[in-house]
Amino acid sequence: MKILVLNAGSSSQKSCLYELEGDQLPDHPPTPRWQAQIDWTHRSGMAELKVKTAAGQVLQTEISASDREQGITDLLATLWQGSTQVIDRPSDIDIIGHRVVHGGQTYRDSTWITAEVKGAIADLAALAPAHNPANLQGIEAIEAVLGTVQQVAVFDTAFHAQIPDAAAIYPGPYEWVKQGIRRYGFHGISHQYCMGRAAQLLNRPVEQLRIITCHLGNGCSLAAIRNGQCIDTTMGFTPLDGLMMGTRSGAVDPGILLHLLRQGCSVADLDYQLNKASGLQGISGVSNDMRQVMAAVAKDGAKDGAKDGAEDGAKDGAKDGEAAGEQASRAQLALDIYVHRLRSSIGAMLASLGGLDVLVFTAGVGEHSAWVRAAACEAFQFLGLQLDLVRNAENPEDQLISTPDSTVSVLVIHTEEDWAIARECWRLSAEKGSLASTDA
Repeated sequence: MKILVLNAGSSSQKSCLYELEGDQLPDHPPTPRWQAQIDWTHRSGMAELKVKTAAGQVLQTEISASDREQGITDLLATLWQGSTQVIDRPSDIDIIGHRVVHGGQTYRDSTWITAEVKGAIADLAALAPAHNPANLQGIEAIEAVLGTVQQVAVFDTAFHAQIPDAAAIYPGPYEWVKQGIRRYGFHGISHQYCMGRAAQLLNRPVEQLRIITCHLGNGCSLAAIRNGQCIDTTMGFTPLDGLMMGTRSGAVDPGILLHLLRQGCSVADLDYQLNKASGLQGISGVSNDMRQVMAAVAKDGAKDGAKDGAEDGAKDGAKDGEAAGEQASRAQLALDIYVHRLRSSIGAMLASLGGLDVLVFTAGVGEHSAWVRAAACEAFQFLGLQLDLVRNAENPEDQLISTPDSTVSVLVIHTEEDWAIARECWRLSAEKGSLASTDA
């Protein structure tokens, strides 16, 4: 079975092709035969298309950024044309899976895409304006190129759909509940995959584990998982809630928003400030990239820089030193806030679970920042959590970084959202086949 996965973002489009044989899924994620990505932020008027195959062929080129649907069409064509060709014809693709960010309260599981589902995805764009329209564009581009091939929507909110009302409903007017204003949670595909992979790595039934998964990338969220179900999460009605992120503020006092609106801040400006100009970027003034923020901290501080400049008798040197020092100070503050909020939120998830068996770190920061993992874990030594600092520093993939005598198993897991989407396609196809056999 050939399964194509499309993972559309607001500024990028990723895709990969899996080829599965037999009637059983492999224990570990297989290497895709083909992978491609479009970056629409490459440069004005142009998008960057990158393609690679399992056999080693690579393509990197620029395409027009004016028409996203045409860009997706160009991306798909590299499957059956040119140096990156891996299939003979479009009809070789059996099924296509899409990551869809918001499924609302209606879609609590992956589903076959129909006209009704497409309409719901469009309607839910009001709750995910940066993502659901892009997801729908991908679906329609597939219809234009591949016709009636089967398509599946895998919702990022679905894993959180069983969260108890006490955790999901905001304490505002009850009318909010009737309007669908509640905690939906996001990154669900990643959280669910990491839950299953953690149980697999520990060789324990997922139903016996209390797990906190920490998805720490440019977007950040936690999930509290018990008996294989999510019971709490940090993102809420939108992906803006919860942890401090790359450019998003995370949770703030709603009174701040009212204050800014009364001061004349427009809704558009407020949206920009909260989503694009906050988080690591907003506090540090350096970057939304954790690596660059940490590099700024490593530089000389304001005191030493200003002192060195003054001792040299160089006015510019002192000025430059003060500027570098202020940058380092702001970068340090950003890290301090990031860790404080991460620890506080892990503590909140811990309280929801009533204990903890497994702590998982995943996504860009979670998988690659040993410092963030160590800083987060340090606060929970009182539980008996003991980190193996040597193993942690090695940034291992899909391995334990806690000591043998730690009361909490700490894992670094490489999240495989695309593979999780492919598995859902395979599952729905298998179920459909079983029903067809039964009907026959």
